[in-house]
Amino acid sequence: MLGCRQGMPLPQYPSPITRPNKNQAENQDLPLTPTVWQAIGDLPEAEKYSVLRKRDQVVAEYGKPSDYGQQMRGLCMIADDYSYTRQYDPRLLTSSIRTNHTKKSRARFEATGPGKIELVSRFHKLNPEGLCNTLRAGTARDRGAYTSPRPIHPYTPRCITVREAGRLHSYPDWLRFHVTKWHGFRQIGNSVPPLLAKAVAAEIIRSLGVEPCKPAEEQPLGQSKWLHMTMSQAAACYDADPQAIGRRSRRR
Repeated sequence: MLGCRQGMPLPQYPSPITRPNKNQAENQDLPLTPTVWQAIGDLPEAEKYSVLRKRDQVVAEYGKPSDYGQQMRGLCMIADDYSYTRQYDPRLLTSSIRTNHTKKSRARFEATGPGKIELVSRFHKLNPEGLCNTLRAGTARDRGAYTSPRPIHPYTPRCITVREAGRLHSYPDWLRFHVTKWHGFRQIGNSVPPLLAKAVAAEIIRSLGVEPCKPAEEQPLGQSKWLHMTMSQAAACYDADPQAIGRRSRRR
């Protein structure tokens, strides 16, 4: 919902810049929305790096990116990008700690067709030529701390990594999430996709008559130790209420 102060021009809803279906009758002049594989296909395969069983980062070899992948990796200039340039190591694959699946689970994942639901886990297998389903956060601790089902990778019999989820949600690669899968996926699932937020903000800027400009200086990343904090550690560090997120209720 968009609103404004009385007497000021009302911001408009953003116009589509892509079309999700090549057979769509409307907006035929718009380019197609990036597919799942165009979004994550250039990311290194996490299964190739044994160190990712114990930590969430490794120097890895990336593949050839799509136009969307180049944008997420910061490899191309974007005309309406007014963000700070970040100082980070582009060789580093982050937020990619692996999940230990059983052989039976992997076999079921592999047998599931693209875009279909795996019958036992009820996980959705991503179609490489389609679009991703909604990435949800799950429930808070006071409601059981249930994690929403993570999609299955389109080619490898495993759930997607936090980094792959970040790509699908339009997060640039320099941005890092909590080192645990549980917190990382919740951060993504609870967030507004950055490119959607950018589209809404652009309409507000236009309505206000603001002329944005890109900052010249580069912005360093924060301290990586923040990504390892527990709830109690974070509360102590920022002098916040340790019960800001309610405790898990255990019903008998």
